[in-house]
Amino acid sequence: MATRLVHITMKARDENALGGFWAKALGWGATVEEPGVINLEPEGFDYPDPVAICIDLVVSPEPKTVKNRVHVDLATTSTAHQAELVARLTELGAKPVDVGQGDDASWIPMADPEGNEFCVLAPGPLIQDTGPIASVVVDCADPRAMARFWGEATDWTLLKVTDESAVLRSSAGVGPYLQFLRTPDVKTGWNRVHLDVRPYPDDDPEAEAARLRALGATEIELGDIPWQVFADPEGNEFCLLAPR
Repeated sequence: MATRLVHITMKARDENALGGFWAKALGWGATVEEPGVINLEPEGFDYPDPVAICIDLVVSPEPKTVKNRVHVDLATTSTAHQAELVARLTELGAKPVDVGQGDDASWIPMADPEGNEFCVLAPGPLIQDTGPIASVVVDCADPRAMARFWGEATDWTLLKVTDESAVLRSSAGVGPYLQFLRTPDVKTGWNRVHLDVRPYPDDDPEAEAARLRALGATEIELGDIPWQVFADPEGNEFCLLAPR
């Protein structure tokens, strides 16, 4: 048994406006799943497919008060493309932010119109085939421990692990990376952006939930909802969706 990282969920004060920003930023389509929920995925995409990690935007009145512990890195194909993308994102409503990157950083940190941080990466051979999202990045205290948990929780392959970072990618070798970066920041409150995982079609969701608990996940009771909510060993919330 195993799960797959299928999308990230982002809280939004205005899900339609923020969904419009990210759809244009990524060149993806946007559809209304239900009132208050916008799905973003590539045009012609056959969900779920590891070639892309989709985005769900869910309306929430909660204000953003701290730096997100989960963010996306956007890929570029050349130095000119990086500059053009930053300019286009700025026109769409994004702003540069200082996250302590220093003057020599090759990536450009920005925030979307609701303040959610993301980075526009410099071109490089490792991100030439990821699609517009190069990686989903999670701040953490212990990259090695997070790599152990998420490597066993999903069928993703661990590509690199050090005391400072860990990198995984789909076992199919396609799509974005999942990266854990060591940070001194302490988690406070519910993450505004979280991961969603889904078992394979023939897997037993209750057995999968039990397996995640055995790996160190903690179940969070939220009432009558059609999915299960957990926290990983560092308290980051994630959702276990129904098999598909």
